[in-house]
Amino acid sequence: MRTDLFIDGSWRKGGHGHTLEVENPATEGVIAQAAQASVADAQEAISAARRAFDDGPWPHLSVQERQEVMRAFTDAVQARAGELVDLVVAEAGAPIALARTLQVGVPIAHLRDLVDRVMLSFPIERPQPPTFGVGIGQGVVRREPVGVVAAITAFNYPVLLSLFKIGPALAAGCTVVLRPSPLTPLSALLLGEAACEAGLPSGVLNIVTGDVDVATVLTSDPGVDMVSFTGSDVVGKLIMAQAAPTVKKVVLELGGKSVNIITEGADLEAAATHAVVNFTRHSGQGCAAFTRILAHRSIHDDLVDRILGRMESLVVGDPTDESTDMGPLISERQCTRVLSYIALGQAEGAKLAFGGGRTAGRPHGHYVDPTLFIHADNTMRVAREEIFGPVGMVIPYTTDDEAVAIANDSPYGLSGSIWDPDPVHAYTLATRLRTGMVHINGGGGGVNPHSPFGGYKHSGLGREWGEAGYSEFFETKSVNWAVPVRRIGG
Repeated sequence: MRTDLFIDGSWRKGGHGHTLEVENPATEGVIAQAAQASVADAQEAISAARRAFDDGPWPHLSVQERQEVMRAFTDAVQARAGELVDLVVAEAGAPIALARTLQVGVPIAHLRDLVDRVMLSFPIERPQPPTFGVGIGQGVVRREPVGVVAAITAFNYPVLLSLFKIGPALAAGCTVVLRPSPLTPLSALLLGEAACEAGLPSGVLNIVTGDVDVATVLTSDPGVDMVSFTGSDVVGKLIMAQAAPTVKKVVLELGGKSVNIITEGADLEAAATHAVVNFTRHSGQGCAAFTRILAHRSIHDDLVDRILGRMESLVVGDPTDESTDMGPLISERQCTRVLSYIALGQAEGAKLAFGGGRTAGRPHGHYVDPTLFIHADNTMRVAREEIFGPVGMVIPYTTDDEAVAIANDSPYGLSGSIWDPDPVHAYTLATRLRTGMVHINGGGGGVNPHSPFGGYKHSGLGREWGEAGYSEFFETKSVNWAVPVRRIGG
């Protein structure tokens, strides 16, 4: 297991003077001591990425040449899929079934789609129509790599978030400094091994494991051209302020408080199952979780009964066990935060229908029971603030207008869900939601690599995944010239 920094194509010790203790959230045992970068280390990583972009071959390769290296990188990541799964289970506490699929399998599949399809189909140079005035002019619109990218990721989906940033950035011809969450640094370092094996030129990918001081260097240093960040909206606002003096491009994938609208005629069996799986997945540590369940009053009680039945059957326990549905939260600090919100919800007047405390029989690990509130109101803080834990709430509504008003009455706008037997009605509702994504009747086809990921309002700026995510890592340049005109005759 690599625990050193990866800078300019080589592994080196961190200069901070302390290491990062990586804890297994299921056991509370320390599984590794990862290097902690100093401010000087972060600056050196930026300098390496700057040299690799300004003086190196990477941004000047043809798409086909860069695709060949990216394909080798994808193969090297794929070869380490088993190790990545084990690391995600150990450092993030993800149940192993989730680790194999959404944590590791999905981002590798997206990376391969990017390399095999998007890179070749994405228009890098597009001719402009001719212009006629004093003379005749023509030109092209070019897309060129934005430059040095600082990629800063969160703890909840460490492999997915890292690959969703460094994959398209590298494919576009950018160079990258990746700073993973200090809670989950190990899987990111394994990507450095893959970069070495694939033959990425020195400095093209750098990985610095560190804390807030390192992240602040990356967001403010003039040698960085773009920041791509995933995390809370509170930190996202700080990053915008830190990036402003150097006018960096900023892409932010932030929080959410998404709705799950269950209409009068919905398939309640499927909707209840989907609702529970969604807001308890990875112990609710997902920005796009549908934590506000809006139930039509005519089916409210029936839906609640079905949701409670599904929650009774959830298996909370060891994330290495194949039968586990829900593992621990990432840390004791997160446990305390979630429990404080559960207490707040009760103080605000919501009724605790299920869960609400630490999981019994788990003397070690950061476990909190899946929790459901009913008789909730959208004005409550538990309905407006992102908890990042396995806490859902059911809010009744009567009309479509009321459901849309409740859904949009939020500082966030990341995702949403609608369950309705009429696809036209569901689609019409979807167009009224101020949110970046909407899933109708559970969606379909798995996690679609064509589908942009991102949100409105406090949920962020820009998009990830597929063509939309790839385009974020380019600048647009127009090149125009005059067309010589030959005179005919005298």
